[in-house]
Amino acid sequence: MIGEFDLIDEYFSSRCTDRQDVVLGIGDDAALVQMTSGDQLVIAMDTLSVGTHFPENMPARALGYRSLAVNLSDLAAMGAEPLWCTLALSLPTTDRAWLDDFSAGFFQLARQYGVALVGGDTVRAPLAVTVTVHGRIEPGSAILRSGARVGDGIYVTGYPGDAVAGRKILGESGQSGGSDLPGLVDRFLYPQPRVSEGRALTGIASSMIDLSDGLHADLVKLMSASGAGATLDASQLPVSKSLVSWAGSGEAVSLALTGGDDYELCFTVPPDRQQEFAELSGDWQCGVARIGTVTDGGKVDWQLDGQHLSILESGYDHFQQEDGCDQTVQV
Repeated sequence: MIGEFDLIDEYFSSRCTDRQDVVLGIGDDAALVQMTSGDQLVIAMDTLSVGTHFPENMPARALGYRSLAVNLSDLAAMGAEPLWCTLALSLPTTDRAWLDDFSAGFFQLARQYGVALVGGDTVRAPLAVTVTVHGRIEPGSAILRSGARVGDGIYVTGYPGDAVAGRKILGESGQSGGSDLPGLVDRFLYPQPRVSEGRALTGIASSMIDLSDGLHADLVKLMSASGAGATLDASQLPVSKSLVSWAGSGEAVSLALTGGDDYELCFTVPPDRQQEFAELSGDWQCGVARIGTVTDGGKVDWQLDGQHLSILESGYDHFQQEDGCDQTVQV
């Protein structure tokens, strides 16, 4: 066993990422940071709890990484630059090996994006992690959910559906599922926040959201905020070969639309920005696909091979379902 303050010193204070704008970090009643004059502060927070957001057999390193990644994804969805974060960690017990792996995963991603841990809390309780991230953006540059207009193209990055398949595999077997399914479990354990892509889309994308509750559900939120609708072609969904191999083509489409846990970006681009966007995104390693067009009327309509797709569930809801992975799609 290790005490609270030794835990903080050994696994977090000593590993903090250095930033010149952190005047006072961990160790006092509160942190002091220096804001750049004129910038707007962007703040996001997410909690991950065992049994709800991740299975009990989740590797500690992956949990540390993921707890920061899902928050950085929220900053990415607004085009913000990450700066600092705080961490609240609930632990049923203190295990040195677990703490070493958790903090290694957390700071792996923090160093990648230059994020400084400036404070937080620890408590004895069922396993849960709460991270709050702070970022900055120039006034008027934030990409909101409310900016989509009729005629804008609708795009999504990466491979929606892979992460929820990885979660299912992990929950059922406790292991990766074999070399014939490359990437699926890692897409759940180690989501890649699209920070650089989000930053690059400032001034180009008219609206944007990150995908946490499922592509369809989050797209409905995006269109609702913009007072618009959408016509979408499911045949244009960027579905990975690994997902099709594991789930079959029909179930792969269903998982891509409703699975959740993707932490990709869904965004809209006006017609007069299409060429600029094509040039910008040509070198993106994550890939990007156009899946539809913004319309008026407020209806989100999916088509596949000329037929209407009926989405039976709208995505993950903490207070209505045990698992956000079981939604289905019908033609």
